[in-house]
Amino acid sequence: MLALDGERTMIQHTVDRLRPLAQPDAFWVITNELLSGTICDQLDSVLPEQVICEPAARNTAPAVGLSAFLMERLAPESVLGIFPSDHIIVAETTFLGVIEQAIQLAASCENMVVLGVQPTRAETGYGYIETGETVAAGVQRVRRFTEKPNRVRAEEFVAAGNYCWNSGMFIWSARTLAGAVREHLPETAPLLEEIAMAYGTPAFNQIFRELYPKCENISVDYAILEPRSAKGEHHSNLYCLPADFGWNDLGSWSALYEHQVENNSHVDLHGNVTDCPSNIVIGARGNYVYTPTKFVALVGVRDLVVVETPDALLITSREHSQDVGKVVKELAARGRTDLI
Repeated sequence: MLALDGERTMIQHTVDRLRPLAQPDAFWVITNELLSGTICDQLDSVLPEQVICEPAARNTAPAVGLSAFLMERLAPESVLGIFPSDHIIVAETTFLGVIEQAIQLAASCENMVVLGVQPTRAETGYGYIETGETVAAGVQRVRRFTEKPNRVRAEEFVAAGNYCWNSGMFIWSARTLAGAVREHLPETAPLLEEIAMAYGTPAFNQIFRELYPKCENISVDYAILEPRSAKGEHHSNLYCLPADFGWNDLGSWSALYEHQVENNSHVDLHGNVTDCPSNIVIGARGNYVYTPTKFVALVGVRDLVVVETPDALLITSREHSQDVGKVVKELAARGRTDLI
């Protein structure tokens, strides 16, 4: 919902870059009731009835699975693209060309396509794709998905040279994805199918609220991609296309720091990004500071992330910025919903 890269918000950029490929009535958003009103305001071209509000958070597999069953019912020949709304894409023309290639591949047989990013570091916050045989220009079979490895394994993957970061962007037909959900999530699939069958009826909201919280809380990577890749690269129908279009995932403060350094936004000669009214920097390097209302003094510190909001202050290192989710879980455990 935030404009972190210019005047348009992240979700507006996501829809904008896909407009050449699809009509407005082809866009669906899966979100929650807290954000749905803002999303409808920001995406005035997306049909309000196609902004689906989850009654409970159940990670990406049920959300993606629900989209599969909805499309299998409403447009069974369709090819679906899954696009998280926190991505930066620099070369949009190249991006569209890769997506068109992925659509053609996904429409053939029961193929699943993932876009893989050449890793630049041993990042533990991303999933990894081990690529195998090259079958066409820019198209490789997938040997294995590994979701968020520890640092030692991540360093091994980067050194091996045949691993990509999992961008989280997937392309597959509605029927292929629905079939995969039935195969790999046999207890959740009937719940999602029943919800999808109720879409457009007066009973939809009640059925959605009753059944969706019963779905397994699991990511699409763990639920579908890892077990599918275990069939072997010649039997899984999994393919990887290179995401060579200037990709960045702004899902962490460290990623936002890197993006702003690359674009020379609020960055000084020592790699400090300070988004604040004014500052003094003495012997400090590689820090990210967001305090929109306060003067900041950075003295002798390195690689910190400091983020101020009206009711909280986050202090961590860039290396551990992916662990902010642990704070959210701890706050929930303590009943501090006022801070979530």
